[in-house]
Amino acid sequence: MTKICQNCKQDFIIELDDFAFYEKIKVPPPTFCPECRIVRRMSWRNERALYRRKCDATGKDIITMFSPEQPLLVYERDYWWSDKWDQLASGRDYDFSKPFFQQFRELFEKAPLPNLANSNVVNSDYGNHSLDIKNCYLFYASKGCEDTLYCAGAIDCKNSLDLYKTLNTTQCYDNTLCGDLNRVFFSYDSDESVSCDFLHACKNMIDSLGCINLRNKSNCILNQQYTKEEYKKERAKYDFGSYKALCEFRKKFAEFIKEYPRRYGFIYKSKNCIGDNILNSKNVYMGFDLFGEIEDSKYVIHGFSGKDYYDAYGFGANANNSYEVVDTGDNATLNLFAVFTHSCQNTNYTYACKNCANLFGCVGLRSKKYCILNKQYTKEEYETLAPKIIAHMKNMPYVDKRGRAYKYGEFFPTELSPFAYNETIAQEYYPKTKSEVFEAGYKWREPDAKQHAITLQPADLPDHIKDVQDDILNQVIACEHRGNCNEQCMGAFKIIPSELQFYRAMNLALPRLCSNCRHYHRLSQRTPFKLWDRTCAKCGKEIKTSYAPDREEIIYCEACYNSEVA
Repeated sequence: MTKICQNCKQDFIIELDDFAFYEKIKVPPPTFCPECRIVRRMSWRNERALYRRKCDATGKDIITMFSPEQPLLVYERDYWWSDKWDQLASGRDYDFSKPFFQQFRELFEKAPLPNLANSNVVNSDYGNHSLDIKNCYLFYASKGCEDTLYCAGAIDCKNSLDLYKTLNTTQCYDNTLCGDLNRVFFSYDSDESVSCDFLHACKNMIDSLGCINLRNKSNCILNQQYTKEEYKKERAKYDFGSYKALCEFRKKFAEFIKEYPRRYGFIYKSKNCIGDNILNSKNVYMGFDLFGEIEDSKYVIHGFSGKDYYDAYGFGANANNSYEVVDTGDNATLNLFAVFTHSCQNTNYTYACKNCANLFGCVGLRSKKYCILNKQYTKEEYETLAPKIIAHMKNMPYVDKRGRAYKYGEFFPTELSPFAYNETIAQEYYPKTKSEVFEAGYKWREPDAKQHAITLQPADLPDHIKDVQDDILNQVIACEHRGNCNEQCMGAFKIIPSELQFYRAMNLALPRLCSNCRHYHRLSQRTPFKLWDRTCAKCGKEIKTSYAPDREEIIYCEACYNSEVA
């Protein structure tokens, strides 16, 4: 069936197997197209915007993802997990004179929320959506990391800085979509390498610089083979302790790799999968950044170990049969329209619920069953009332300011999100200007006025790390972007002691951008969560790729890429 998206007004297609899935989980087909559904879900996930506010239970100063002006109850996470407060105190009767989503937002403002979406973090106050973290700073959506700074999507990484979606790295810096690295810097889509800089789509490299599409090599510079002695002599010409030298080589490498083909996408040990960055999965359509064991799923991003998922971001961990979810899963089943919901069964429209079952429209519940709008019911009462609410949602939909109707089967409206659009990952992957955000009917949050005074301009930083004195730790350094970008620029930044120690030990120049702008630079290297029809530049075979047709890269199909590179 071809439908018109009620958001962007473009046509989109619902396939027969889609209808079968919707019927299985008892939801109507969507009225938003797949991309608009992605953006809507992402508008409910704030990873990087952190604020100070008071814990509404203890009065302590806390770091939180909820801005101070939001009319919410926010508890320090340890207190939120305790039994010192009544989870059901915010419960209310369902009101059939109001749309469901209006009632959900009213509940959202009364039910206590945990300040951050972290679990088991030690000496790591500044970060969000992470698990098993120790001695980390400004870390997001990461797991199992230690002594790591300025990372997003890092898993099992140690003593590293500036990472984006990396796995098992040690003493690494400024890497994107890489895994199993030791002392590798400035690299993209490269794995199993040691002591290298500026790798692109390489594997099993040792002591190499500025290489693309190489396998099982050592002592290479710009894809040219050297002896060990020659390499050492030639490599000494490139001193990345100097910011000027680093910038010059970065430009040189960017021009160099234009002459080499790129693989259409990365799908590894997977069967019947369409998307990019997919590992060990089966029967996936429009999947991106899937780290293994995903099956029979569509329109899914950033997950592992999940089956029968449609429309998900940050999902899995032994979970199944779920739809329209964000940061949801972990030994779970049948989670419908959920955010930050873990280890739950048979839920509809939940936020920050844990270890629960049979919930409808609930916020911040733990180990509860048969609740609607945070009010406790018996099993029989719940099973009688829930179908009536679904029917009510169909008959009295919530209508947002732009006239978009939200009946049962639609994810939470973006205008009801506790976050402004530019606070969320929607801004990272689908960036909009302030005027575009307002035009779409969403919220925009102006950055807080900075209380600190800038003491050092980036142009006044020493060019070489060897000339940086310890008093740099006392300086407030202006970001080169000075807030004149669309990258959540912080305007200024500081160098912390462990960071300075790393730069000195690795002979790396100080950065000139704040950590948010550096994150957006890494984001710009990756392809979007979207596919286009193209033809292989070598054999002419039709392919689906996340490289848009107007991009300048040379794109090969899997067979041609492997024949030339592998």
